[in-house]
Amino acid sequence: MNTATAIETFSTQWLDTADGQQIYLEQSGNPQGIPVIYCHGGPGGGSSPFHRQLFDPALYHIIIFDQRGCGLSTPALQLENNSTVHLIADMEQIRQHLHIQGWVVAGGSWGSTLALAYGQAYPDRCLGFILRGIFLGRQQDIDWLYRAGFGASQVFPDYYQDFIKPVAQLLHLDILQAYQLQLHHQDENIRLEAALAWSIWESRIATLLPNEFASGGEMDKQSALALALIEHHYFQHQCFFETDQLLNNLHKISHLPCQIVHGRYDMVCKAENAFSLASLWPGAELNWVADAGHSASERGIAKALYQASLLMASLLKPHEVMAG
Repeated sequence: MNTATAIETFSTQWLDTADGQQIYLEQSGNPQGIPVIYCHGGPGGGSSPFHRQLFDPALYHIIIFDQRGCGLSTPALQLENNSTVHLIADMEQIRQHLHIQGWVVAGGSWGSTLALAYGQAYPDRCLGFILRGIFLGRQQDIDWLYRAGFGASQVFPDYYQDFIKPVAQLLHLDILQAYQLQLHHQDENIRLEAALAWSIWESRIATLLPNEFASGGEMDKQSALALALIEHHYFQHQCFFETDQLLNNLHKISHLPCQIVHGRYDMVCKAENAFSLASLWPGAELNWVADAGHSASERGIAKALYQASLLMASLLKPHEVMAG
């Protein structure tokens, strides 16, 4: 991973969409390098300058954007006109706006989901994929993270108790239905309590070793609201996918190279997700990180992602890199 110096942007802008959104878009690295678009997680997690560090700025033209309703995109916390189809359209608008013929599509967690969905919609525009912490948007993947009796709640029962506290009087309902009521409650304090509990639950279990949220660290309120509201919105609608959509349509992109990085002890996105994806993708290489959980900030995952980007660059012949 490139940690020697910060990677500065050479361009930042807001891209207007036809339906009134303003999508934050930044560029860094080498304008003549291999174009790569990075999809952040959540949905609703927002991008970070850290994401630039996952690529060699001498080799890559690094393109990062904030998805609808979060980060620096506006309007904030917008759920209307916010679906996977909308995000795919935004990515394609970005590609056309930058006059890029084809690019590497990268992302982690929900970002891996969006990367796959975009690729299956526009396979001819993709050079390859760099994916981390695979989330396939299936009902079983949502259940693993949020429902009692499934994966994460069984490993972290104490943290899960904190997660369900804001909906303690609503547990006769499905957990997503209960959170729907609290996240959209007329009382601002109740909305915020629910958003913080939702967001801190995921953050607490994102690393193999205890992180700041495991010991009571505070989370930025606006970030928590964006993550909780948008994530819940997508998961309540099964990520706007048909059943097993990403795996069923994998043949559209399985001829392309793919580097997959997944923490062996990922409790947010179970290891089976990465294994199933790689098993169906002849051109994929799965790299297990033995001493990591889910977060890209974990040293082993960050290092593996950087190495994956170097390997992808070596795989792409000069005539395949279509930069405009």
